[in-house]
Amino acid sequence: MSAPVVVIGSGIGGLVTALALAPRRVALVTKAAPGGETSTFWAQGGIAAALGDDDSAALHLEDTLAAGDGLCDRQAAEAIIAGAAEAIGFLQRHGVAFDRDGDGRLARGLEAAHARRRILHAGGDATGAAVICALTRAVAETPSITVMPDTEVRRLIAADGAVCGLVAAGNGETLTIPASRVVIATGGLGGLYEISTNPPGNFGQGVMLAARAGALLADMEFIQFHPTALAADLRPLPLISEAVRGEGAVLVNEKGERFLAATPGAELAPRDVVARAIAAEIARGGRVYLDARQALGRGFPARFPAIAGICAKAGINPAEELIPVRPAEHYAMGGIAVDQRARTSVTGLWAVGECAATGLHGANRLASNSLLEAAVTGLAAARDIAGLADAPGRPLPSACLPRPARIGIVRDIVSRELGVLRTGAGLRRSIEALLALVEAEEAASDPALVALSIAVFAHRREESRGAHARSDFPLKKPHSARQAMTLSQVLAAAHALCHTPCRRSA
Repeated sequence: MSAPVVVIGSGIGGLVTALALAPRRVALVTKAAPGGETSTFWAQGGIAAALGDDDSAALHLEDTLAAGDGLCDRQAAEAIIAGAAEAIGFLQRHGVAFDRDGDGRLARGLEAAHARRRILHAGGDATGAAVICALTRAVAETPSITVMPDTEVRRLIAADGAVCGLVAAGNGETLTIPASRVVIATGGLGGLYEISTNPPGNFGQGVMLAARAGALLADMEFIQFHPTALAADLRPLPLISEAVRGEGAVLVNEKGERFLAATPGAELAPRDVVARAIAAEIARGGRVYLDARQALGRGFPARFPAIAGICAKAGINPAEELIPVRPAEHYAMGGIAVDQRARTSVTGLWAVGECAATGLHGANRLASNSLLEAAVTGLAAARDIAGLADAPGRPLPSACLPRPARIGIVRDIVSRELGVLRTGAGLRRSIEALLALVEAEEAASDPALVALSIAVFAHRREESRGAHARSDFPLKKPHSARQAMTLSQVLAAAHALCHTPCRRSA
């Protein structure tokens, strides 16, 4: 029997990868129950797929490139968008029941910056939960997949530029697991922010694991803030899906003014534009609301049952009342640099989903491209691994188990300095503080490493583009390119900025 492939994470990317590898043996390692504590579960929006008669992959690509603001990898974007039909078929075969219209065809919704109605939903506004439910059931029924729940991977073990194992904490024990084929599918880094739509414990573990193993990171400065999270005292902050605006709801301030009316695309402008406009209203002391009364009215609960339930818990009736909203960290465009096979720069290591930087999103993710990307790259990783011969086993170098991560002190820095609008002075302050935490090798070191990467990438990008906005560099450069660095390079850049000698290389 071949050695098992280790898949870390049980969101849509990890689950698709594990299922697509069958009948090859897979160990699915997840820090909670399968599908638990995943960003996928919270996804209200659907999956972008150009399957309508009035649509095409070329049109979908055009919208993606426009949203990406000049930094998409065109070839990578073409490949992922072309894989939509295969990915949707795979999900359907594994139990995902997408919503249908009155004629029995796949229902297609509209979201911001899409020129066509191409968003497939399941369960109305509960697509993520429906996907997780179906895929975790399929995993449970697949004999080749062994699930290791309540197990947190804290280090990869690498030797000579190749992965050979991992160190994890599970059931109160330290686990050292040999592995020459590892897929990271750990999701995002929203836990680094006080206000986020993602699980608070997700601080970018996959990025940290890969970076410490020597992998190249890319596009770390680009963090997308969803414009319309419910302004409530909840964590994670519930989304008021972009699809509500797609059905005609409008944004107004406390004076009743549609402050986006003159903006191209208005409420359906790209997310970075809408998020900054809302943030500006709040910064001047105002409040912002989503008004769905005229567009949906009494039909709101039928079209958006999950959101109606969320509003009801907050004491809001969206059919008759305004919904208070605010921007919240939502998605990381950057992460572990990968190619079209989902391979990282470290031999034996793949990355899929939000933790990976494929080049699809560029400077700003187009709505509902994320679940598509995770499914397509999961299939790509599985195909690539299935075509490889087993790597020979090797002795594992000794490795100790780091302490559990402490995010709080890092979260304070990130929320203050790495938000919707950044400044050069704030970035420098954050780099100095985060560098000290990384090198202290304390419990905050791992989340600080991820945050430091964001700050260094952001400081080096002296322009405003897509989701990265700087008050001291408000304009775009005429020519711009993606950035990529290893951890050693991030640390060297941080030390140079702080005028201190570099004390460690990884």
